[in-house]
Amino acid sequence: MRPYILAETNWEALKDENFDLAILPWGATEAHNYHLPYATDNIQADYMTAESAKVAWEAGGKPIVLPTLPFGVNTGQSDVYLDINLNPSTQLAILTDIVEVLNRQGIYKLLIFNGHGGNNFKPLVRELGYKFPKMFISFCFFPGVLDKDLYFEEKGDHADEMETSLMLHLRPDLVLPRIKWGDGASKKYKIKSFSEGWAWAEREWSKISEDTGVGNPHKSTKEKGERFFNDVTQKMGNFIYELCIADTEDLYE
Repeated sequence: MRPYILAETNWEALKDENFDLAILPWGATEAHNYHLPYATDNIQADYMTAESAKVAWEAGGKPIVLPTLPFGVNTGQSDVYLDINLNPSTQLAILTDIVEVLNRQGIYKLLIFNGHGGNNFKPLVRELGYKFPKMFISFCFFPGVLDKDLYFEEKGDHADEMETSLMLHLRPDLVLPRIKWGDGASKKYKIKSFSEGWAWAEREWSKISEDTGVGNPHKSTKEKGERFFNDVTQKMGNFIYELCIADTEDLYE
């Protein structure tokens, strides 16, 4: 039993406990090229939050990791078989209920660990922060924790070299043999402003990728995934510890 994982602990341990911070992993259920499982985002979120919370716990913080929410925003993938979509308004309703519980029970810090690129928590956090002024709500997205170019050779953002390497490290039993891997080739918008990043429109997934991947996975290795995982969770763990001990009335310098 890991005392910082809610799903594993029990009332005997919790009835007199007080936590500094709740961590909510939020993933998705969607195709990841031919070779990775539909739960890739959830598996990565599970492992990363658990290991990061362990780092913070051993440093003296008191985080508690909530169960991973397995469905995310997949509005651009409506025709990809069994990609399960939650609308942003549904996410807000779910998150509101969770925040209401934490607020009522005196856990005033929440970190949303986002494991899926389609989720956009900024407007939700703004609205909930306004509604629950005692709560300090933040979120992070793990691919941006470190410079991916220092770990991986190929660019991509879905079932790419990074995600495939992570899964080769975390759950190699769920990764198909390399001969089954698609090349992750994808199309970009003809309107260059979208590719430059200062303008945005949702991608229609089935029109940009034949195998549902974006990024060539064929240079992926278990060793790359292990190194990236260890470095991300160490940095994340330090961040979680900082959140645990932070005085939310004195955050600025």
